Parts: sequence; C-alpha cells; structure tokens
Amino acid sequence: MTDSSPAPTTFRLGFVPGVTPSKWVRIWEQRLPDVALALLQLAPAESFAALREGTADAALLRLPVDGEDLSAIPLYEETTVVVVPKDHLFAAAEELAAEDLADELVLHPLDDTLDWEAPPGRPALQRPQTTADAIELVAAGVGVLLVPQSLARLHHRKDLTYRTVTGVPQSRVALSWPRTEEAPDLVEEFIGIVRGRTVNSTRGRRAEAQKGQKTAKPARKAAGAKPARPAKPARGKGGAAGRGGKPRRGR
Repeated sequence: MTDSSPAPTTFRLGFVPGVTPSKWVRIWEQRLPDVALALLQLAPAESFAALREGTADAALLRLPVDGEDLSAIPLYEETTVVVVPKDHLFAAAEELAAEDLADELVLHPLDDTLDWEAPPGRPALQRPQTTADAIELVAAGVGVLLVPQSLARLHHRKDLTYRTVTGVPQSRVALSWPRTEEAPDLVEEFIGIVRGRTVNSTRGRRAEAQKGQKTAKPARKAAGAKPARPAKPARGKGGAAGRGGKPRRGR
C-alpha cells in the first residue's frame, strides 16, 4: 500500500565558518517540532550562490551582501583579533591598536570577510587562498593574520594565540534570504527567532494560525433582544386580594 501522507516540511539554513546557529536551532525545535531544520555549512564564496540557486532557504553569513536581489538583517558584530605565534611579541599584550601592526607582514586571504579600505601593516607578495591557508603561514612564522574572533577560535592551534585589535573594521553577521515582496512563512518564523520575538508575537505562521482561530466567534444575539421577565400577578381592587389576602365580605 502506497503511503499518501505528505513529506515533512524542511527549512534549509546555511551558515558560514565561525557562525554558530545552535541557540536559534534549539528555539526552532521547541516552537516548530513539525518542521525539520537542515543545517548547511557553506564556504563564504558560495553562500550567496546557495541562496540564489535555492540550495538554502536562508543563510547566516557576513556582510556585505553581494547584490540587491538578497535581503539581509544584521544580527551582531564580531571582535577583530590578530593571530600570532605564541612566542610573538604581541602575545605579551592584552590589546593592540592598528598602528602596532605597521611593521608586520599582514596576511590578507582571498576569503577575508573584513571590509578593508587599506589593511594595516606590510602586504604579502601573494594572498593566501583561504583563511585556513593563512593560519598555516602564521604557524610557520610567515606574517600575522587579522580575522573575526570566531574564526580564530575555529582555527585554534596550540602553537598560536590571538589578541584583540582596535581601530580596525569588524565583521557583521547577518541573516540573508532571496529578496521577495514578502518573506516566505518559514523565513519569517526564523527572522522572529533571531530577533527575539516571543511565541505569541503577532507575526509568523503560528501567530497567523492562532489569529484565524480567534476570528470564529459565536453568533451574537439579535440587536435589542432582552430576556423575557416573568409576568407579575395582577393586583385586585382593594389591594388585599391582589396581594393574595382573603376577600372582604360584603355588608
């Protein structure tokens, strides 16, 4: 016998390295247990194509968004850090300024997500292909690397460390999806989650369903209709008989 029941709905969420969607995934599973959430790890260079081609319904990525055909809402900013060998002079500092890197060879990988006007320090002759490649060069003693703190943690090595740098661009993480006149229901649900809307919010698929239930109200009584009152007993002449007393005898 063929099973004619519909396939379970799935929301496909992409995310780039360093972004951790776990806290939002937990809320999704609590609010929409009937809708599976599939996580897709995307390289920064392929994240926009995944949205355009329909591989992902939405994605957590880093700004700026490539093109006007994608919508995005910024979520948070990341601290920028410099990754150096543990025996580097910078390892002794608690915090550094952009000017402190003036004499350093600063690596600038092709997948860099920081919006630089002019990177500090001395540029390398060749740009590493990826952040992972740049980390290998730092470990080999070839230059230093500026990245969002989440990427420094992702590529953690025992022989490397990192320090916060001020006066440099910061990476901004955003939720992005294909631009349409109105966001799809499941995208709207996830927007509500990342923005901290409660389950009783007036927006989203669940809220609309609850709203529809409230519109079915019982029929109202006819205008001006009042419940009938019980009739009063007639009052007799002389008052006593009307009040249930004994009738007077005639003289």
